[in-house]
Amino acid sequence: MTWIKTVPYEQATGKLKKLYDRVKGPDDNVDNIMMAHSLRPHSMEAHMAIYKRVLHHTGNTIPKAFLECIGVYVSILNKCHYCVEHHYAGMARLLKEEGYEEERTLEIRAALEIHNPKRAFDDKHALMLKYARFLTQTPSELTEHIIEKMRKNGIDDGEILEINQVVSYFNYANRTVLGLGINTDGDIIGLSPNNSDNEDDWSHK
Repeated sequence: MTWIKTVPYEQATGKLKKLYDRVKGPDDNVDNIMMAHSLRPHSMEAHMAIYKRVLHHTGNTIPKAFLECIGVYVSILNKCHYCVEHHYAGMARLLKEEGYEEERTLEIRAALEIHNPKRAFDDKHALMLKYARFLTQTPSELTEHIIEKMRKNGIDDGEILEINQVVSYFNYANRTVLGLGINTDGDIIGLSPNNSDNEDDWSHK
């Protein structure tokens, strides 16, 4: 599951047990990325709080499916297969709920895998993904020019902040996974805390 010790659900007590009960999915399943924090429950609490508020909050205006898409792309760039598979499944579910066929989801993944978002998106959304790539791979080379270009393409400053935070979160999550050797063994792929109306509801469905 990871390269470090973790506390399984059935052995958890105290604060850790309370946190596990907040984040668990069906059959008391806790995602390995959360279980990796089990020796320091306070960092699990911080991780889940920022994840819920950055990616799953009603204050966002960018559709959740595209925020998941950004997360998938960042994870592809970082070669974090754990996050790619989890969030690709989440993106696919959301796109299906929006009425898209499976072919659209496959088209998006294929474009991201070859680092050519324009094959699947219009200029506006491709630019968002370009910003995600720069912020992930060469953040010190970013200049205000790309922000100005995003504004000219109809992306307002609040949306730029949303993208910035989603990209930053996924770089954190990817490094958590890659640095601790977290894998998907035992995980239920694609679960997410989809009750966006309650920022304190972390339950995974």
